[in-house]
Amino acid sequence: MHKAYLLVGGNVGNRQKYLQEAGEFIGKRAGKVLECSAIYETAAWGKTDQASFLNQVLAIETALTASGLMTKLLQIEEKIGRKRGDRYGPRIIDIDILLFDKEVHNSEHIKIPHPEMTRRRFALVPLAEIAPQILHPISGKTIKQLLEECPDSLSVQKI
Repeated sequence: MHKAYLLVGGNVGNRQKYLQEAGEFIGKRAGKVLECSAIYETAAWGKTDQASFLNQVLAIETALTASGLMTKLLQIEEKIGRKRGDRYGPRIIDIDILLFDKEVHNSEHIKIPHPEMTRRRFALVPLAEIAPQILHPISGKTIKQLLEECPDSLSVQKI
C-alpha cells in the first residue's frame, strides 16, 4: 500500500459540498482516507480576479500506483463536474497529488511532488496541519520548514 497526500480545492458553487463529494469519491474509488485537514479559505492564486478558494488536504492509503491514482483523480473531478478551462481559472473541483510515498515523478501525465507546492501557502498550511514532519523528497526539508520558508504572502484562513 502507498500513502499519498492530496490537495482538494475549488471556488465555484457550493464549495464545501464539492470538497465533501471529492472526499467521498476518493474514499470509494481511490483509497482509504486516513486523515483530513481543516478547510481553509484563500484568495485566488495566479489569476486573482475570481472568487476565493476553499482547500483541504487528505492523507490516503491506496493500492494504486501514482499514475493510476492520477488517472482516478481526473475521473473523479470529471464526475463532480469539472470542466477544464483557463489554467488558473475558476473550477468546481481540483484534486492534486502533493506527495506520493517518497516517490519523484516528472512526466507529462504526472509531476510528484507537486512542483508548485513549496511556493503555495494554500497547499502547505493544510499539509503542515496533518503532516508537519513529512520530508519533501527533493529538498529533504520537512513540510513545517517549507511552510516557514514559503515566499507566498496570501492569507490562508481556517474556516
